[in-house]
Amino acid sequence: MKTEVVIIGGGPSGLLLSQLLNRAGVDTVILERTSRARVLARIRAGVLEDGTVNLLREAGVGDRMDREGQPHEGCYLTDDDLMVRINFYELTGKKVMVYGQTEVTADLYDAQDAIGTTIVHEVEGVVIQDAATTAPYVEYTKDGVLHRVDCRFVAGCDGFHGVSRQTIPAEKRDEFERVYPFGWLGVLSRTPPANHELIYANSRHGFALASMRNENLCRYYVQVPLTDKVEEWSDDRFWEALKMRLPHETAQNMITGPSIEKSIAPLRSFVSEPLRWGSLFLVGDSAHIVPPTGAKGLNLAVSDVYYLHDALIAALKKNNMSGVESYADRALARIWKAMRFSWQMTTMLHQFDGEDSFAAQMRKATLSHLSQSETARRDLAENYIGLPF
Repeated sequence: MKTEVVIIGGGPSGLLLSQLLNRAGVDTVILERTSRARVLARIRAGVLEDGTVNLLREAGVGDRMDREGQPHEGCYLTDDDLMVRINFYELTGKKVMVYGQTEVTADLYDAQDAIGTTIVHEVEGVVIQDAATTAPYVEYTKDGVLHRVDCRFVAGCDGFHGVSRQTIPAEKRDEFERVYPFGWLGVLSRTPPANHELIYANSRHGFALASMRNENLCRYYVQVPLTDKVEEWSDDRFWEALKMRLPHETAQNMITGPSIEKSIAPLRSFVSEPLRWGSLFLVGDSAHIVPPTGAKGLNLAVSDVYYLHDALIAALKKNNMSGVESYADRALARIWKAMRFSWQMTTMLHQFDGEDSFAAQMRKATLSHLSQSETARRDLAENYIGLPF
């Protein structure tokens, strides 16, 4: 097989990159290690930045999002019963969109099927060969048969545990990591939202997030120790913990119900540099991981896609390599700003093991400052709705 761009990873970043390239006349092949059903079953975040929304529309996959998604003009930060609303629209003129990553992925699959993109699922043993040259190729095994795809560029959209980052020699990589000493226990439930906008709750009992997918499907989280197991958390225990961390009035009025999915996610900040190795480019989680605080994971991957799709189209259609040469610097500049924001939000809202009473007072002071300073609220809003690409 031969193509112009091999995309390793059939999640939303790989699919979106392929969709944008295909619409510009660039041929792609997508290789995904799991089944389509498995990809679509992944429960992920659902807050889309303004830039992400616009790029999905540009890619021709925004119609259902615009019909079914929920534009949000703000969110709440709380400390026990103190609630501070961050009015994105008033402060920046922009909104975010609540629309699940699973739905984004489904829309992209439908669009790619309509184009006729080659998407090979359940591949094994992917190896990127000659990545540092201008004639790379990718080998993989499917149903016991070895296959080879020759190409001009390879986009590694295969996540933290994928092969793409590992293809760059270890001695050439710089990796930066902060592992947080807690996780998020998340529950999905078919219940109406506790509030019409997201609530990021700090309290003496720990962090919680009240989020939603739609008017009858909610996603809630509470901070838990990394040693906790999902099996230790009954639904009743979860709802009790959540209510203790939300403002009293919100907790009293919220509707609870059986969980339909429950999992614990560890939190980490991670960046690997460089993002380019010859003809190989890292995109999304293959290069960086952010804590879910502030909803930057998918959105940061989309900004990588934005920079890379422009660069590859210019290289393949105009023989202009300037975008390829500048991809890593442009993407990393935005990545590190998003890292700072996610780290700031995580520090501001969570309790850390062994912390002293001073730390709790600093969290309270930060929220008090936000409640009184429009400048502080605007800074948070600008980062939350997404810095410009």
